[in-house]
Amino acid sequence: MARAKKKPATRKGAARNDGGRGASKADLLLDELALYLRPPGRGIHAVSTGLGESQAFAARYLGATFNSERPWREHLAGLVSLKGPDAVAILALPHDTGAGIVRGASRGPEGIRARWGTAPAFELGDVFCVPQLLDDESASPAMLARARKALYADAPPALKKGLKTLPASPISIAERVYALLRALNPELRVLLLGGDHTVSWPAVAEVLGPSAGKGEGRADLGIVHFDAHTDLLPDRLGVRYCFATWAYHANELLGRGGRLVQIGIRASAKPREHWESTLGVRQLWAADCLKLTPSQLAEAVAEHLRARGVKRVYLTNDLDGTDSRWAAACGTPEPGGLTPDHVLAVIERLGAGDEFQILGADVVELAPGLSLDRDLAALSCETAARYGRASLTLLRKAGQRTVRG
Repeated sequence: MARAKKKPATRKGAARNDGGRGASKADLLLDELALYLRPPGRGIHAVSTGLGESQAFAARYLGATFNSERPWREHLAGLVSLKGPDAVAILALPHDTGAGIVRGASRGPEGIRARWGTAPAFELGDVFCVPQLLDDESASPAMLARARKALYADAPPALKKGLKTLPASPISIAERVYALLRALNPELRVLLLGGDHTVSWPAVAEVLGPSAGKGEGRADLGIVHFDAHTDLLPDRLGVRYCFATWAYHANELLGRGGRLVQIGIRASAKPREHWESTLGVRQLWAADCLKLTPSQLAEAVAEHLRARGVKRVYLTNDLDGTDSRWAAACGTPEPGGLTPDHVLAVIERLGAGDEFQILGADVVELAPGLSLDRDLAALSCETAARYGRASLTLLRKAGQRTVRG
């Protein structure tokens, strides 16, 4: 009997053209993930203007291991093997269509990464964004069909068969990205860089969603939210998910109960008592926070979470929660806000000991181009970069606890 020819091995991380025949489940998931993500800085569409600059930035930021000629999928394959404290990754969603006042936060990830200089953790890169779209619910079927055709022209055959079901709008794509990441590496903890505050919704929906458990099994979940604004509208001008509504839906996902803690609030059409009594949130308004030392504020937050039985936390950090002296370059800067010391003290307290497990984090609403004062813009980028680094430390500590457990 003639011996069957041995099938050639597929190079790990290589782009697949076999239509999925013989591919492992992880290979197929990586194929799909690679449809949605680009190297850092490439989530903003550029053909000529800005293309060379973004390629040069990616090379500097990622270092000698980055090769622009290599498919990004090969790099993404490395996320599967990340374990323990190293199971931390950075993802950017450079999108600000969900903002409703001043745009510019799509450049936030660029500003933060530039201050870092080199990648401080594994980089997933950017969700590739059609900037005119928000989520698939808000787009017409015809528009979605055209977007899918443009976005996924080079998709592997197996994925092209399901083209009509692939997400096309940035927020919907991000929701799918989070689901794929969880399937590929359940240990992975992500620092998300925005983008306006809408981008927190996909992260919260996945991290605190069905995968976190059901019923009483979800009672230990909480959100710590820095912001000048409440973001607690059910919808804004008919739009369900945007910068002003994501926290309402996140609070509903939690089941209320004071497990959404908002810190730094100071720009609201209604008083604190209204939000706390009608929606069951806990708010620490900026004026009250500033009466406390940073360590006192941090302990007050920890005490509240402890009293509610919260052990697993998602951390979301809108830059405008910080006073405009340090955060002038954002869509809605506000005076009278938190100092960076107050914000950092809370972040560090969440990582102290084994009391809280951090599931994920984000830094959003940095908009470097919105400040005409270059020094203030640079200070805003530095503030956001510090928050990002502190959040990465928090996520690594969560991985250390997992290893010990």
